[in-house]
Amino acid sequence: MNVIQTLAISALPVIFAITLHEAAHGYAARHFGDPTAYQLGRISINPIRHIDLVGTILVPALILLVSAGGLLFGWAKPVPVNFGQLRRPKQDMLWVAAAGPAANFVMALGWALMLKLAISMPDFVYAVALKEMARVGISINGVLMLLNLLPIPPLDGGRIAVSLLPPRAAWKFAQVERYGLFILLGLMFLGVLDSVLYPLLRVFNSLIRIIFGF
Repeated sequence: MNVIQTLAISALPVIFAITLHEAAHGYAARHFGDPTAYQLGRISINPIRHIDLVGTILVPALILLVSAGGLLFGWAKPVPVNFGQLRRPKQDMLWVAAAGPAANFVMALGWALMLKLAISMPDFVYAVALKEMARVGISINGVLMLLNLLPIPPLDGGRIAVSLLPPRAAWKFAQVERYGLFILLGLMFLGVLDSVLYPLLRVFNSLIRIIFGF
């Protein structure tokens, strides 16, 4: 598969995985009392409202090219959430944070169903492309779900941890957020991130195979 084909097949699942993750945060925030994202027009399944030129398009494209399609990563414009407007800020933060990874899990199941159908159908002209697109969809959603569940603020897992910790410990742990990006990059360059994520991805992919009988 050449570069153009790889980018064309990967574009749709990557864009939806990244942007609907953010939209899910906005939906959850509105449900629990914060209308900020709604008022700014960010509660939408329209990817254009969430696309970040660098994080949603350029970075994933470059990573796909450098890794020969073996790795996917990116981000969208973060959906603004005013946790102070949630009805129960500390408790509701958990559900708002978990909404993004949950959306990725649902999308991974959707792409897995598409792959199952594509495998089951007689061969047709777009069969190979459809199968590859579905595999990319499963992969990118699995990566984003598991990555965001790591307990490192400002990742979703970090905010879930803040929600679950006792107040004093939660406040101290939340202060890590200002260093979160540097911690994440450090773990990535040291290879720690790979050693954590790849075993989890193997378990996730095994679960998908068991559910859909691949």
